[in-house]
Parts: sequence; structure tokens; C-alpha cells
Amino acid sequence: QVQLVESGGGLAQAGGSLRLSCAASGVTHKIYTTGWFRQAPGKEREFVAAISWSGHTTTYADSLKDRFLISRDYPTATTFLQMDSLKPEDTAVYYCAVDMGATMSSDISRYNYWGQGTQVTVSS
Repeated sequence: QVQLVESGGGLAQAGGSLRLSCAASGVTHKIYTTGWFRQAPGKEREFVAAISWSGHTTTYADSLKDRFLISRDYPTATTFLQMDSLKPEDTAVYYCAVDMGATMSSDISRYNYWGQGTQVTVSS
């Protein structure tokens, strides 16, 4: 059974940084995509970034690629999201998800498994 556990969320000041982690277990596919999404209050869940199983290929939401960095530690199957120059509008619940089809897609419907989310709050 696939389990994804996010951590690293919390409160940050505008201009600060946070690093989120997503620990995956039970993933039997050797090739898959891990994605980060976020959902702010009253808004739809949106794509943030995705990374291939090897960590060699990444993709980002255009508006975030200059401030966010996705990475992956292959041996531990842990995916990270480094968030710098945080803004109040980055406040959201951040979710990691796995796409067993390894499509590197930004489409939420492609992702088969989801974590419980971690809250990120950025104060001005």
C-alpha cells in the first residue's frame, strides 16, 4: 500500500524559506512521477512541481520556477520542495502525490496517491 507523508510545513515570514519533505513507502513501480500541489483556502488545488523517479527530470508551474526547487533522494524515496522568497500568497496546504504512469503531468487527475498535506503559512 502506497503511503506518502509530508513534513516541513509551518509558519514563515515573507521573504523566508521552508523545505518540505515527502516520504514515500509501498511504491512498487520502479518508474513514477512525484508531484507537489497546493491548495489555498477557497481555491482549487494547483500544480507546483514534479520530478521523475530518477530525479533527472523536473517541471514547474511557470509562476513558481524561480523560487521553488524540487529534488529527490533516490535511495530513501524522499522528495523535497525547497521554497525560497516566500510570499503571503504561497500560504496553502501543500500535498505530494505519485503518478504511477510517470507522465510528469501537471494534471491532478494523473496522480494516483496523495499524502495528507502539510500547512504552509506565510506572514507579511
